[in-house]
Order: sequence, then C-alpha cells, then structure tokens
Amino acid sequence: MQLNREELLKAYEGMCLIREFDDAVHYEFAADAMPGFVHLYVGEEASAMGICMNLNEKDTIASTHRGHGHCIAKGCDVTDMMKELYGKKDGICGGKGGSMHIADRGLGHLGANAIVGGGISHVVGAGLTYQMKHHGNAAVAFFGDGAMQQGVLYESMNLSALWKLPVLFVCVNNEYGMGTRLDQASATLEFEKRAETFGLLAAEVDGIDVFEVYNQSKNLLEDVRKGKPAFLKVNSYRFHGHARMDKSPYRDQQEEEEGRKKDAIAFLRDRIIKSGWYQETECDAIVEEVKQEMDEALNHARNAADPGADEMYEDVFDPQTTKPFPVDSRIRESLHLTPGLIHDRNNLP
Repeated sequence: MQLNREELLKAYEGMCLIREFDDAVHYEFAADAMPGFVHLYVGEEASAMGICMNLNEKDTIASTHRGHGHCIAKGCDVTDMMKELYGKKDGICGGKGGSMHIADRGLGHLGANAIVGGGISHVVGAGLTYQMKHHGNAAVAFFGDGAMQQGVLYESMNLSALWKLPVLFVCVNNEYGMGTRLDQASATLEFEKRAETFGLLAAEVDGIDVFEVYNQSKNLLEDVRKGKPAFLKVNSYRFHGHARMDKSPYRDQQEEEEGRKKDAIAFLRDRIIKSGWYQETECDAIVEEVKQEMDEALNHARNAADPGADEMYEDVFDPQTTKPFPVDSRIRESLHLTPGLIHDRNNLP
C-alpha cells in the first residue's frame, strides 16, 4: 500500500463525491428536472480516483459519455458541473456541453465524448505536444470495453508506440457495451495482450480496489512520462443501465445483485477501518460532508440563471466568424424571396 493517510482521505472523499453526484443526477433526471441524457458512473469510482490521483493539472485526460467520475477526480467543481448538466449559463461549458460533452481544459480535461472511442485520438495529439515540448507530462485516454472494437484505438496505440508518446490508454471494462455483454462482442477478452502486440506496456487490475488501481497506474505512468506508452485494463461492474432510462432487461436480478457487491467504496471503507487508518465515525463524517456539499451544489444549480437567446451562438463558432443569420432570413436569401412571402416570426401565432 503506497497511499498515506492524507491520500486515503482524498481517495475516499473523492469516490464518495462521485457516488453522491451521480446518485443526485439519477434522481434529478428521473424527476424530469434535468435535460438531455446521462450515463452514470456508479460502480467505477476507483478507476477514476486511483488513476487521476497520479496526475497533475498539466496532465491531460479524455473522457467518455460516462464521464462524471473523471471530471470530479481531475478536480472539476461539482457545483459548476451540476449547473452544466442543468444547462445553466454558469455551467463549466456555459450550459452547452451537458453531461456527454463536459470539459474543463484549464484542469487538463479535454472533454467527454458521445462517440465511442471518440476522445482517444485527442490524447495522442496531447502526447505529441508533450513530447515535442519536453514537458514531462502524461496524457490519459479513458474508454470502455465497447471501444475495444473501434479502429481508432488500434491506430492510436500503434502511433503512440511508433512515436514513443507519453500516453496511457485506460480501458474501464464494466462488462457491457450498452446492452451487449462483453463475451458477445469480442472473441478474446485479454485486451492487455492486444496492447502488447503494438509494443505497449500493459497490465490488468481489479477495479474494486483503489489501492491496486493507484499502484499499478503509478508504475505505468512513471514509464509513460519517459516516452513508453502503456495500456491498463480496469475490471469493474456498471451498477445501472447504459443510460438513465435503460432498465437493463438483458441482465437478470441475480447477476445485478452479485455485480453490485463489487462496490469499490464499501471495499475501501472496510479496509481503512480494519487497518486502523480511520475510525467508522470519521468515515461517516466524510460522507455527511459530501452529502452537504452535494445539496448545496444542487440548490445553486436549480436556482442559477439560464443562458439568454442572444448567447445561442457564443462559444460555438470561431470568434472571427460572423454569427449566422436567423433561420427565416437564410431561407429568404437562399430562395431569393421577398420578406413579404414569409411571415414575420415575431407575428407568428
């Protein structure tokens, strides 16, 4: 165990914060209080915290559609995150990114991505920048087991190995790609061996154990920063369906009950109490602080201002680009019609 008391506190508090955040999002979305789609990170908390605790602000990550945990582990403010999911003006991305495209480049978070494997190549670009500028930083690509069937992953691993880029590829294997079980999508499940064929360092860890994730990623990142790209497979279990509205009809009750026993937070709590690092009352106090923080984040987000209609095109186009004309004006121009042939939208019933 390489975590000291302060790091254990950070790991436990961070994992609890991820769980409370997504539990809150779960209920807000179910109550139709939150727009868009959400993909919950519950059950995978140790993968984000264990790896991101080995990163600094200048290291970069690329996330997935299931990325709230990566945001929090990288240091994003949960109040600003909640505002973003509510589509509020003061959200991290001005309310335009939502859950699946949330980002904070100031913290080295290049963004979540709704496309499976869509952020992997971005990290290769970041790794190339670090290599050329001799920064000594690392770039980490998070993706799920579904991305193991995507060509961009293999192109990226090959290029990283060929150019000796400081990139760590992290496959969080939660056993399902949407509703398809892993063994129904892939003939071989030893993903780390695929990475080794490209010349990458590779390892596999149990995602229930944040100590194991932390230690293994720490070892790999030491080599990654020296220009030796690596691959880490983190085995976990997705507690909920693919998205919030997915009731998981492809999994039976017994499987879900067994899967949810792989609770990384319960595992960590039990271990640190039995080891004497923290008392049970101290762990309870941490949970209460996290719940209070989440209540405050929710209240701020619910009452935050919505963006105005005049901000619709801000942060969408290049600043040097002229903002588009209203739709009716573009129709008139394209059809060479006079304004009188189309009703003024301000006078529409």
